Amino acid sequence: MSLIKETAAGLDGLAQLRKLIASGRKPGILMSLEFDFIEVESGRAVFADVSGDHTYNPIGAVHGGYVATLLDSACGCSAHSCLTATHAYTTLELKVAYHKAITRDMGLLRAEGRLLSIGWLFASATSTLLVMER
Repeated sequence: MSLIKETAAGLDGLAQLRKLIASGRKPGILMSLEFDFIEVESGRAVFADVSGDHTYNPIGAVHGGYVATLLDSACGCSAHSCLTATHAYTTLELKVAYHKAITRDMGLLRAEGRLLSIGWLFASATSTLLVMER
C-alpha cells in the first residue's frame, strides 16, 4: 500500500500531502535519493536537498536523473495538491533542461513545482532557445 493511502485515505490531495509532511515519513524515492518534501500549498510543492556523494555520476557532478527526479516530484505534487480524494495522477512526460553542472559545493537545491492548469488542456509546448549577439 502506498504511503499516501496509509496516512491519508479519504482526504483531498492537499490534505494528503500536508499529512504526509507532518508525519515525517518518506516515500521510498525520497529515502533512496535522500531529499526532503518541505512545503506544500494548493498548486505548489517544494522539495530540497544538499547533494552528496549519493547524487554524483562518474564525471564528478550531480547526476541528471537525480535532478529530474527532484523536479518530477515537485511538478507531480503541485498537481496532486489540487486533486479530490477520488483522483490520482501519473507523469506522462517530463522535459528537463540542464543549464550547467551541479555540485555539492552549491549548497541547498530546491525544486519548486507550480501548477498552471488542472482540467482540460488543449495545447502545450516547451521551447528551448539560444539567445546570441547579432
